Parts: sequence; C-alpha cells; structure tokens
Amino acid sequence: MKRFKLTVEYDGRPYVGWQRQKNGASVQEALETAISKFVPEETVALTGSGRTDAGVHAYGQVAHFDTARDISSDEVQGAINYHIKPNPIAVVAVEEVDTDFNARFSAVRRHYVYKIINRRARLTFEAGLAWHIKPELDVSSMHTAAQHLVGCHDFTTFRHVHCQAQSPVKTMDYLRVEREGDSIFVYAGARSFLHHQIRSITGTLHLVGTGSWSTDDMKAALEAKDRNELGFNAPPDGLYFLKVDYPEG
Repeated sequence: MKRFKLTVEYDGRPYVGWQRQKNGASVQEALETAISKFVPEETVALTGSGRTDAGVHAYGQVAHFDTARDISSDEVQGAINYHIKPNPIAVVAVEEVDTDFNARFSAVRRHYVYKIINRRARLTFEAGLAWHIKPELDVSSMHTAAQHLVGCHDFTTFRHVHCQAQSPVKTMDYLRVEREGDSIFVYAGARSFLHHQIRSITGTLHLVGTGSWSTDDMKAALEAKDRNELGFNAPPDGLYFLKVDYPEG
C-alpha cells in the first residue's frame, strides 16, 4: 500500500467548500472522483489538512490518499490533473510518504492569507478573489489591533455559532496586516483555527482600518468572549488556505 501527499490549489467559487457535502459540489469530491479514474480501489478516501468554507480558495491545501496500485508520484500528479478537468483545481505537487503521515493530524501549523483590494474602482480580474473595500484603510492601526489577538486566547467572539470545535481556546502564532499598493494582506498562522475565525477577525479589523473602531475596541471584543460583540464577518472571497507545516524529517 502506498500513501501519497498532495498539495492542491483551487478557486473555491464553484464549491460548497473543501469537504464532501450533500448540498453541492466540493473540492474533495472532485479530487476523489478524479483519483478513482486510475486507482483500483472501489472507494477513494481523501483526507484533507483542514476544511475551507464555500467560496474560500487555496494555494496550498494538503491531502493524502492510499492506493494498492504501483504508481509513481509524477504519474499520480499527471493523472489527477488530467481527470480533474475542467474543475478549477490543480495538484501542484505530489510526494510519496510513510503511512504514518496524516495530512490533518501530522500538521503543526496552518497558514492563511486574506486579500483586500482597497481602491475606489470596482474589481475586474479579481472579482470574487478578493474583498473590495472603497474607503481608505489605515493598515498601521489594523496591524496594531491585530497584535491583541496573538497568543493563546478564548476566541468565542470570533467563532461561528455552529463551530464544531470542542474549545474556543486557540493559539494564534502570528497575525500581520501588510499593504502592497492597493492590496492589503492579513496573514495568520496557528496550529488550528475555529470556523470563520479569520473571516471574523478580518471583518472586524476593517472597522479599525476605517476608524469606526479603535485598536482597544478589538481587545475589548476579544475579552468579551461574546459573538454579539463581533464587529463584522468578512466575505469568503478574499480568504486563501496558504500552506501547511509538518515536522521536518
């Protein structure tokens, strides 16, 4: 039995999210269908490193699957990318790994980035791929406010009401807000995240950027541990699963 680790890039707009669901097409289902075209297993089980919501994208989602077929990593990559068409999904890397590797449970850190386009003109090429905000945002204040959320905290305020995580306590390793021209990026890294956590944080940070909230308001919202104190939930358009870290060796 061979186990293959996949690094996957996708445009999340056509999908209900990463995970296979009954209410629409998912990225997982599209990949499993493609893999089933060239492996002998009747049922293909693909394990992802984390879920993404409807409309959320990925540069570096990681998944693994097992097969009894004697096939190389290059052949796996080529076969998936051939059979996955015309879905906006691409397997950008494939690696054969030990069977004790698990895309989800072996992960030590997950990285996301949220992209905002901050300009008056409407979006053309990046419509659906970024959050368009017209008012000028104060990125320095947004970054300062974000630092209140770094470390181990109870993130109930920034947690979706239907989040299935056992605890609202998470450790945010870093949270940075940076500007490059009209583009603003919110970078976040942690071992794991709550449902809607980054979108909730980004939506509230934008209130700081417009001056509607102070940097201390962000701290107060966190300390309230109350979803009703959330400022705003950003749309899925600008959120990307960036990459996953695993133990070296």
